[in-house]
Amino acid sequence: MSIKKQFIKSKPVCKVTFTIDAKDATSASVVGDFNNWNQSEGELSKLKNGTFKGVFELNKDGMYEFKYIVDGVYVNDPEADYFIWNEFANAENGVLEL
Repeated sequence: MSIKKQFIKSKPVCKVTFTIDAKDATSASVVGDFNNWNQSEGELSKLKNGTFKGVFELNKDGMYEFKYIVDGVYVNDPEADYFIWNEFANAENGVLEL
């Protein structure tokens, strides 16, 4: 799993690339505050090497809770900036700070 942040000088956004290695999975999405936890809006594309990848433009100076959904199972990214307990989910979510 990896998270790559690319800040755009001409816009108040950051291009964030989410990559997850899930060779045996059939589907993967990233869900979080930035897409209202909507699985279809966070759908990742499966590459030939078996990883899933997606690029999203997120507003700078934001803090976003997020998780991956891999074949229906919620998964945290160990490369998140940090983790925070979420009472609604009754679990930890990864946090992305921009």
